[in-house]
Amino acid sequence: MELLARHPRPVPLGMKELGPISDLAPFSALIISIVLVVFFIARFYVLEGFLIRRLYGSIYTNMSELNRRGFVNHHIAGVTKLIILIVAAYPFVSVAFCKGPSFNTPYVKGSMVTLGDILIIVAQMLIGIYIFELIYRVKLSPVAVMHHIGTIFIGQAAIAISLRPLREPDAYIEFVLCTVWGAFDTVFELFPHVAIILYRIFPNRHHLLSRIFLVSCFTTALGTVTETVVTMWLFGSTWDRWRLAFKVVTPLLHLAFSAAQIHGTLVFWRMYRRQKRLEREADEEAKDSYVGGVDSRNDFQSPRQSGRITEGEGNCGLHTVELGVPLVDAAEKAG
Repeated sequence: MELLARHPRPVPLGMKELGPISDLAPFSALIISIVLVVFFIARFYVLEGFLIRRLYGSIYTNMSELNRRGFVNHHIAGVTKLIILIVAAYPFVSVAFCKGPSFNTPYVKGSMVTLGDILIIVAQMLIGIYIFELIYRVKLSPVAVMHHIGTIFIGQAAIAISLRPLREPDAYIEFVLCTVWGAFDTVFELFPHVAIILYRIFPNRHHLLSRIFLVSCFTTALGTVTETVVTMWLFGSTWDRWRLAFKVVTPLLHLAFSAAQIHGTLVFWRMYRRQKRLEREADEEAKDSYVGGVDSRNDFQSPRQSGRITEGEGNCGLHTVELGVPLVDAAEKAG
């Protein structure tokens, strides 16, 4: 009996001719400008104008200006990423993992809008989040700054090198890999925005917050591992289509992003442990008060539990100061 050699089936991305990304690519500057104007209107006239005060009342008004900006930024980033996830899921999966569809495939049958058009727009929306955060936030960690600047340049460069006269033969695959990074950032970095918002709303619910930060730690870690596997699988499957420069630069860029994500995961773990410690301390204080004849479990609040320990916020998360030691939250990784 003869044994037939088995050959791995090539991935669709390695076989299809993707062609130009979108007719909208030359208008990227206009698209990003519109995105930033929309963010300004949402921030200035809607959130800060009336909505966020009506939703949160004194929780928001009692914050410092530093924390207010972070709170608003998490709402804008979280809602925008949710929109990106809903709108871009189909184009992303179709172009990156399905055999037939390409950038020029209509988004809906008979429509003039293509999958590439949608991917260009959502790419500018994601980049716009990082630009808005760099401009709007008062305090950012060095990790957040490097991650955001790197994402902005790489995302825009992937579009620029697909245009004439710079059109690179592997620019389209590079753009797809950028959408892979963006997709994992959108999915696994969405919950950390919710986590920090809940941290601001319920600063003394230590049991709840410890669970939230633990989930955030695991989701960001899972996102980093999954993103690495998928990205390197696509990168290796299309190895023959890459030029030497991209073969060297792409893995290095991925390592840099992964390092920022791992940093954020570790910080979320520290935030989880901190909340567990505060929970134990609150329980011990309440027990001592109860034993002493006064049941103050419902209104106990130590200086450590109050909002006074919070000094500012980092990138996607917060900069808290506990006894003078800075603790940066995991959303600081962008990612």
